[in-house]
Amino acid sequence: MNFLAHIYLSGENDLVKIGNFMADSIRGHHYMDYQEDICKGIILHRHIDTFTDSHPIYRKSKHRLHEKYGHYSGVIMDIVYDHYLAKNWKQYSNVPLEDYAAQFYQLLQDQHGLLTEKIQKMIPYMIARNWLVSYASLEGLAMILFQMDYKTKHRVNMQEAIVEVELYYSEFEEEFTLFFDELRNFVTEEMSKF
Repeated sequence: MNFLAHIYLSGENDLVKIGNFMADSIRGHHYMDYQEDICKGIILHRHIDTFTDSHPIYRKSKHRLHEKYGHYSGVIMDIVYDHYLAKNWKQYSNVPLEDYAAQFYQLLQDQHGLLTEKIQKMIPYMIARNWLVSYASLEGLAMILFQMDYKTKHRVNMQEAIVEVELYYSEFEEEFTLFFDELRNFVTEEMSKF
């Protein structure tokens, strides 16, 4: 799962959202350097990634991309699944996606000092290009794939995956819907342990 799903799955606690959002930039046990709710978000992020990477539905989706994109098929699939979450946002939230994104961007600006340096540098680009809302359209998805391809030094031409997304669009969407229901249940159970 990518940014939007991780933020959404964090629930209403702002610090859990921040931890979950920036978890990929925190290695090993360094999460323990943060306050408790941020730690919970980082741990939740790691549980979500483990659940996702081992789930047969997600693996089926990812497999369609593996031959062409190899290791990066998972990165692409995470972004594609965020597309379906954004596209179908009204099924998952009563808050319009534009408002939800704006509130999260404001949270990041208000809590700038809590963020890792890597995330602090990324935020202006994220807000300027409105990544969270961009996921909802195929044009926005293509833009994000292009940006990720640039970030990974054009190793596999990730932006070309839009072809496979369009080719298998309904299959990916059906798989996302089934998978995300299971993931939401898993996260509810995990958060009850906190």
